[in-house]
Amino acid sequence: MPRDERCCLGGMSENPELPFPTPSHWIDGRAVRGSGPLIDVVNPADASVLATVREGTSEDVDLAVDAALAAFPGWAAASARHRADVMRRLAEGLRKHSEELAATITLEMGAPIAFSRQAQVGFPIASTLAAITAAERFEWTAVVENSLVVREPIGVVGAITPWNFPLQQLVTKVVPAMLAGNTVVLKPSELSPLSARMFAEIATEAGLPNGVLNVVQGTGPVVGEALSRHPGIDMISFTGSTRAGRSVSVAASATVKRVALELGGKAAHIILPKADLDSAVTRGLAFAWANAGQACGAYVRMLVPESLQETVVDKLRSAAEAYVVGDPTDEGTRIGPLASETQRLRVDDYIRRGIADGATLVAGGPGRPEGFETGAYVRPTIFSDVDPASVIAQEEIFGPVLVVIPYTDDDHAVEIANGTIYGLNGAVTGDEDHALAIARRLRVGQVDVNGGQHNFQAPFGGYKQSGNGREMGRAGLEEFLETKAITR
Repeated sequence: MPRDERCCLGGMSENPELPFPTPSHWIDGRAVRGSGPLIDVVNPADASVLATVREGTSEDVDLAVDAALAAFPGWAAASARHRADVMRRLAEGLRKHSEELAATITLEMGAPIAFSRQAQVGFPIASTLAAITAAERFEWTAVVENSLVVREPIGVVGAITPWNFPLQQLVTKVVPAMLAGNTVVLKPSELSPLSARMFAEIATEAGLPNGVLNVVQGTGPVVGEALSRHPGIDMISFTGSTRAGRSVSVAASATVKRVALELGGKAAHIILPKADLDSAVTRGLAFAWANAGQACGAYVRMLVPESLQETVVDKLRSAAEAYVVGDPTDEGTRIGPLASETQRLRVDDYIRRGIADGATLVAGGPGRPEGFETGAYVRPTIFSDVDPASVIAQEEIFGPVLVVIPYTDDDHAVEIANGTIYGLNGAVTGDEDHALAIARRLRVGQVDVNGGQHNFQAPFGGYKQSGNGREMGRAGLEEFLETKAITR
């Protein structure tokens, strides 16, 4: 491909004054400009325009689906080993371009550069390698009495990914889908599309056949809707808000396609009476405010024994002082801007609501931090004495807002933890036997007990309105497979 057709790893922009070339669609292994209007990609730290994206149309989706359908027979027929080899080269490509990817994600959605290196890029590389391992261990056929049970790719997968972890959420869908033999049409968020196009180019350089991975830029109401309804799409894998997930499910039902949803969360971190409070507070705050709280699995509700609330709040107030809000390109910044001005206003409204509803403001508050007159910055905020039925304890805020809720005993703690529409994840800190017993009672898809090390082979997904299906490891691979029984 001529270099000037490339997008984000080099090339020319429709507007040479912008830092990034225009990330056009990527269909059948090449850049496709499209005919839709331009959407600005904005740096949330200073509101400057980084690039412009061609808004996809239903016709662009048709082209991408046609390419994926044409590529499917050959890719599905390739050996599992061959597909794993391509994905391994892809992982190497991600590692090779890791600094460029991290810098790009920092600019497009505001994650501090140190966090971008560690999580926004480091996790996708680890996730890719873990998915390869799961595929290499997978039993693609099994004998069940007089039947041969065969696992086969489902077909063409439509993947719709969010802006908060643009590369990680992409990888947890696209890589296992391709390892299973499927072809993919991806719609990344229009807020953070640059890293997705870089990923497509890296995959092509790794030897991925044309048409196996296609990227259509654009909005949910247009491109997401077209993917969800398209008769050529066999499955939709979606990560985003619970509200948007409901819309995807309705649209996909017209063709009875499989739908996997990873939706919102309101994780409770239960601190037990015998917990090491210093460790619990440090870890709990880190998981509440990581990525500026823009994570569906953030530990945003800290449940503490009534008798310990004052002590915990004092420790939280002290720990919060270490969180420097600043320019996300600065190595010392721990909390950057939110991903957009719209998100800033939304989170600020929740902070004001918490105050109006009578919660005690421990740190932070409404408005931008001092010294930040522009940019999508909010003040990292902690509330205590929070009513578990209040808005800030029930709704997903998606910002650096931690609520502290006192409880009386185990039953009360479990009741509070389970008392939302969500069921994605949770955490328990304390005596191990006690913590494990509480963990079993939580209606969530995964529980962190005493800061257990992240396991990229463990299934990730939610109960209740946090979605269905699972990502990561063997379970994540199985989401993209059909099961056929051949009886003799």
